[in-house]
Amino acid sequence: MRRFTQGFYGYAVALFVCLAGAGLFLLVTPQSREEHIPRLEYSITVANFGHTVPYGVWAPRQDPAGWVPNSNRIAKGQNGAQVLYLGYATAKREHAMFVQSDEKPAAGFASRMANIEQSVGTQQVGGVTWEQRFRKDKKQRSLVRVLPEVTLVITGTADWPELAELAALLQQRPQG
Repeated sequence: MRRFTQGFYGYAVALFVCLAGAGLFLLVTPQSREEHIPRLEYSITVANFGHTVPYGVWAPRQDPAGWVPNSNRIAKGQNGAQVLYLGYATAKREHAMFVQSDEKPAAGFASRMANIEQSVGTQQVGGVTWEQRFRKDKKQRSLVRVLPEVTLVITGTADWPELAELAALLQQRPQG
């Protein structure tokens, strides 16, 4: 028995046993090579948000093709305003988030969501003008639309066409 536990031969046997155990573990452990992004339904969150705000809620008519809705929540903004967040993994697997609130001042809310105050231009989406903002160090692009009742922000690492794709699908739902 001493022969198996000492010297180079003992070391080689121990190493073989460890490698065999690791190989067996990898063989029996389930593995998936497919991407899995959890899909979270947001219709109830949007409906609940609509019951708490005094305006018609904006939401996508449908999800853009190939996009996965993966987060949603209602939070308190500044001055007690309600804020709705809908997050997506885009078709190119970047991040995009749609945010809306009636928080005042609207410019302050938009700047906080976009992480920058300066506009870099405008973009027409479905005949509607959106303000473009870009924060280079975070690779964060944002489309901002300030309406009389609510401020809409689409932001994330997605490119401008992907953000515009989400903006084109937004529609206002009846109040309540």
